[in-house]
This record gives sequence, structure tokens and C-alpha cells, in this order.
Amino acid sequence: MAAMTTMDTTEAPQIIEHVHKSLTFTPYDTRWVPCSARLVCMGITPKAKGTLQVFEMNSGELTLLSESQKPKGIKCGTFGASSFEERHLACGDYAGMVAIYDLNRQEVPVFSVQGHSAIVNAIDGIGGQSVGNGAPELVTGGRDGCVRVWDPRVSEPVVSLEPDEGQAVRDCWTVAFGNSFNDEERVVAAGYDNGDIKLFDLRTNTLRYETNVKNGVTGIEFDRRDIEMNKIAVTTLESKIRVYDARTQHPTEGMAYLLEKAHKSTVWLARHLPQNRDLFMTGGGNGGFNLYKYHYPAARSKEAKDNHPMGVPGTLELLNSRVISTQPIISCDWSTDYEGLCCLACLDQTMRIFIVTKLGKF
Repeated sequence: MAAMTTMDTTEAPQIIEHVHKSLTFTPYDTRWVPCSARLVCMGITPKAKGTLQVFEMNSGELTLLSESQKPKGIKCGTFGASSFEERHLACGDYAGMVAIYDLNRQEVPVFSVQGHSAIVNAIDGIGGQSVGNGAPELVTGGRDGCVRVWDPRVSEPVVSLEPDEGQAVRDCWTVAFGNSFNDEERVVAAGYDNGDIKLFDLRTNTLRYETNVKNGVTGIEFDRRDIEMNKIAVTTLESKIRVYDARTQHPTEGMAYLLEKAHKSTVWLARHLPQNRDLFMTGGGNGGFNLYKYHYPAARSKEAKDNHPMGVPGTLELLNSRVISTQPIISCDWSTDYEGLCCLACLDQTMRIFIVTKLGKF
């Protein structure tokens, strides 16, 4: 297990609750609306209907601007494939539908397709907000074991990665885009309930890397989507966080990684700070919010016995930790406009806004 250092808390970033909002439904995802003081919260009501609420921050208070109900619960959402002008929200729901909504006219989606045969567990978008080169695309992962890439302008998937015939269907829990540093390159990472992690190269249409981490993969994220693959944070059941160095891939050993135990429960997600890719938070099943800094090794690769380059993992430093809820933190979104501002969703039916201070020092 990698060594981890903990810093003096007097100099540590402080994790301060700014807003605590009780909800009448179970929230599954929260997202800041790009370039605004608004945020959206989506989830499922006790009657299994979908709810989409838009709030605005105003002098430290949250004001509900709009609310709409959908036929089925909403599991996930992203603004990643939409431009700053449109700011359309793409969602995946419990019936396997993938829909894109204009927040000013939420009644009818501007795009809708039956993406999966069962619940859409995860969604990610790229190419809309000038984050990442190439065309705007969405990627979804579902309970049917499929990972599909969508161009929001057409109703058929651009790429569909499905279990082989006769193969056991594994629930895909998480998906993420990365490596989108020019108009051709782009990869999709997917994590499954049996611990499989797969990296698909969309340019060559091949499986670039796969491994198994022995525990269900709850979250996966590249530290930056719009650069050459650098680091990948993976969170799993059984309290584990892995950070892979994606710059070097050995032909047989694969990518080097560090392993960290945290939260004494499932680690539900990892989210990198937009302003500093070496800082990230994790949300735990114990309601814990941990903030880490990744330290690179002196040399990021070494020569293996077979003369191929092999990656060298770095170390993690726990900057601060705070238990903020009695229930799991299942969603977090950092603001790209204000460093340290984040919105969270917890399974105690609350949405919270936190300010994390002193991040500029790291």
C-alpha cells in the first residue's frame, strides 16, 4: 500500500458548509450550470418519478427557480457535451432513456433516445464547453452491461460496446471521457460491478487497456479530459482508492497505480479540482469528504526487466477530512468559475454547497 502523509491541519484547506438544503426526493446528481450561479439537482421521488430542480445562489441562499417531473427517476446528468451558449443538460434515467433538456423549457427534451434496456447508471459529456477537442459526444453506461457513445445530433449510437453473446452481463456503474487532446484522439473509461476497468480507444475502435480491481468500481475520472492521459482516479467498494499513472503502459504489467484505503466504507466518487489536476476529493459511504493531493515520483517511469518502460506511482497526501453527513455522498461537482466551491448530494435527501479554502497554496 502506498505511503500517505497527513499535513498540519492549521495550514490545511478548511471544508466549510455554506448551504444545507433539505429535499423532498432522493438526489442522485448535482451539477453547476456553466458560467452561472445556478445549479441543478436531479433524482427520484418516493413515487419513482424523476425530478429536475434548478436553483440559484443568491447572497448565501438557494432559491428554487424551476422544477419539473419526469416519467422515471433520473440517475445521472452532465453539461459536458453542450456549449456555453446553450447549456443543455443531458440525463440518463431508470427506464434506460437518454434525454437532453433545455433548462428554460424543460417540458419536452430537445433530444431523446432509448439508450439502454435498463437503468442508465452513468453519463459523461465532452466537446461542448471547449474542454476537449473533437465533436460533442455523450457516453452512457447501463445495467445492461453496455457502454454507448452518442452524437447528440443522431439517434443511433456512434459506438456501442456490448457484452459478447453468451457472456455474463456485468452492470456498468461508471463511465468517463479522457485523452481528448486533439480532434482525433479520445478514450472512454468504464468501470463495472465485478471490478473490471476497461479503456476503449475511440479513434482506433480498440480496447486499449483492461484490468480487474477485485471490487465493484463505483467511480472513475481522468484528472483532465483535454490533455494526453495523465492520471486516472478509481474508487471502489471496500474503502479503496486507486490512482493510475496513465502516461506509461507496460505491455504485460499495464499501468502503475497507488492504492489507498479511506472512509472505512464504500468510496462513491472522486472529483478532481478543475483549477488544479493534482487535487481531488472523495465522497464516502460514511458521509465523509476527503481532500487529497497527489505527489509525483522523482521519475515517472523506469526500465523493466524486459527493457520496456514501466510506470512509477506517486503518493497521496490527505489535506483534510470531514464527515458531513450520516449517509453516503453520491455526487459532487466543483465549480469551474470559483475555486473551491462545490455542490454535493447525499442520500439523507440533502443538497449541500461547500467552500474549500486555501486551495491556491497547493
